[in-house]
Amino acid sequence: MPYERYLPWRRWCEAGFWLLLIGANLVGNSITTLIELRRSDPAAEVWQPVVWEASSALMWLLLIPVLVVYTRRLPLHWDTWRRWALAFVPLSLAVCLVHVAGMVTLRVLAYQVMGMEYTFGPWPRELAYEYLKDVRSVATIILLIEGYRFLLRRWQGEASLLTEPDEGPPMEPVERPGRFVVRKLGRDFLIAADDIEWAQAAGNYVNLRVRGHDYPLRSTLVSFETLLDPRRFQRIHRSYLVALDHIASLEPLDTGDARVHLRDGTTLPCSRRYRQELRERAGLGVSSAATAG
Repeated sequence: MPYERYLPWRRWCEAGFWLLLIGANLVGNSITTLIELRRSDPAAEVWQPVVWEASSALMWLLLIPVLVVYTRRLPLHWDTWRRWALAFVPLSLAVCLVHVAGMVTLRVLAYQVMGMEYTFGPWPRELAYEYLKDVRSVATIILLIEGYRFLLRRWQGEASLLTEPDEGPPMEPVERPGRFVVRKLGRDFLIAADDIEWAQAAGNYVNLRVRGHDYPLRSTLVSFETLLDPRRFQRIHRSYLVALDHIASLEPLDTGDARVHLRDGTTLPCSRRYRQELRERAGLGVSSAATAG
């Protein structure tokens, strides 16, 4: 599948996108700033606008991963926009303060290397000016991050619960569905709950592993667990649950935790609090990896 072929290159593509975007902005802003500078001072040196823009660009490259992590913990969705509206102002202020402090420090150091002194100007006025620019940059970056994630989910296939029909009773229990709907590139298809091999919590989503493919479902792992047949599925970690039929062996670790080896070769972590219950329910022995020593 194209999505699976993209995965090994995903991190490189994501990093490359931000480097190209920030780099293009750096070059464009440096040129326009130099043009404006030379209108009033024809003898203005090229290195000055380059230092101004490069210091800002470097700080954005350091801040973007922070925004990626933040939005992973608090994703932007239709049902979270109120929380986001309240959180955005303090978030943008914090980002602006770090951005300005970092770029001013870099400019001071660069000017010292050139034997000159850098003056930022009156902090209240300049900080307000920078915030008016940074608040737009933060909003744009967040929208790009969330838009990219939305496209990835559609490309990967996003799972959802079966809803009750407008008329008549549902064909199967909504509180414990036997199937889930997966929307992929505008097309819907069904996956059976019994085909789920394991599930992993990922922020506000749960990734369902089905026949080698992952389908994100908008839910917490605790809520999702209540939808499954407890006779077939077992929680093994605060971030994982597994179908008992797919377990091959359990490998105890010196820490008291364990590794769960599945029939397809996948290895999942098992916390010590679930280890004994898992062994009893699945009738597991100790794996060959653990007995070899």
